[in-house]
Amino acid sequence: MSVTRTGSFRRTYDHFEPEVDNDPHAQRRTRGLLEQIDYAAYAANKELIGQALGQGDIRKFQRLAVAAAQARAVWVAQALAASASGGKLSSADLAQLTHLRATFEELTEAYEAMRRMVERGYLVMPAPPAG
Repeated sequence: MSVTRTGSFRRTYDHFEPEVDNDPHAQRRTRGLLEQIDYAAYAANKELIGQALGQGDIRKFQRLAVAAAQARAVWVAQALAASASGGKLSSADLAQLTHLRATFEELTEAYEAMRRMVERGYLVMPAPPAG
């Protein structure tokens, strides 16, 4: 029996970790180098994401959230319609249901990615109104 799991996941990275160097100067140099590497990635993300998406705003999040919710509703409605026939799906029906699920998952992943962009400072959001 095959299992298809849906949902988000974060990729973890397997960085090489050398033997522990007890020399504090070498450790500081390595930390400094890694900070430079991380900053280079941060700066590239901030610049390129800013160019591609412009400034973030709540309406962009809302549009993406509504699109994902709509895609979920259509996918589940189609699945419910299939269940009315006892779950007997033609290959075309199954392909359509798979497409609808993939659409929902892609929109959800895009929403989560945009949220992470804000968390990491890649996408600048305006300050919330005072009050």
